[in-house]
Amino acid sequence: MFMLLLTSAFIYQEYAYRVVRHDCFRLGERMEYRVHYGFINAGKAVMTIDPLIHTIHDRPSYKIEISGKSVGFFDMVTHIDDVWGSYVDTAAIVSQQFYQRIHEGKYKKKEVVEFDHPRGIAIAHRLDKETGDLQSKVEFPMPEDAQDMISGYYWMRTYDYDTIDPGDIFTITGFYDDTVYHVKMEFLGREKLKTKAGTFTTLVVSPMLPKNQFFSGKNPVRLWMSDDKYKIPLKVKADLFIGAVEIDIAMSNMSL
Repeated sequence: MFMLLLTSAFIYQEYAYRVVRHDCFRLGERMEYRVHYGFINAGKAVMTIDPLIHTIHDRPSYKIEISGKSVGFFDMVTHIDDVWGSYVDTAAIVSQQFYQRIHEGKYKKKEVVEFDHPRGIAIAHRLDKETGDLQSKVEFPMPEDAQDMISGYYWMRTYDYDTIDPGDIFTITGFYDDTVYHVKMEFLGREKLKTKAGTFTTLVVSPMLPKNQFFSGKNPVRLWMSDDKYKIPLKVKADLFIGAVEIDIAMSNMSL
């Protein structure tokens, strides 16, 4: 037991986290979004960064949470009340812990995933859908600097888009739902975007998705971010075979 503890101590001591310097987001950040299908309001979403720094695995971390709820007619058809959260390392901008509470119609899921970067494993804690009690714990190998779905996006806000040209591709390595993903993101360039908050010059990026039965056309999912140091997400659009779903910013306490 002593040798095991000693070996673990050496592993943690020798592991060197990367350092990502940025001033793209800050404590207390809050953004609200409207989700719509055509002219129909379908839902609302909120993205927040807790005003306090949290310590996870002895590392200072941002607590970032995204919640999404269905509204109106869509809520009557399929009730959605989802929460995703991430503790993002303040220096390395990688996930230290990810959690989700999913309620979509009759489907429910609760899970917490620990990202053990020194040992290169992700530990998924499956929780009871109702009580939240631990049901099982499973370990998975993961690559260096693995992200969850939230930390990967916030790392993308730190990326220097002045160093790439339209059509260039960068990769985000992530772990979600027991699987490692290498998501290729294509930089589509800069566009003017008109929103309720005004008209902005934006950076446009798109995940490169395999052809499937849900999405339509080239670059079916696009994200518009403000072309400034904050890179605030202003709009997401997904072109589906049955129409388009759009997420537009409604309010932000950051400068727009």
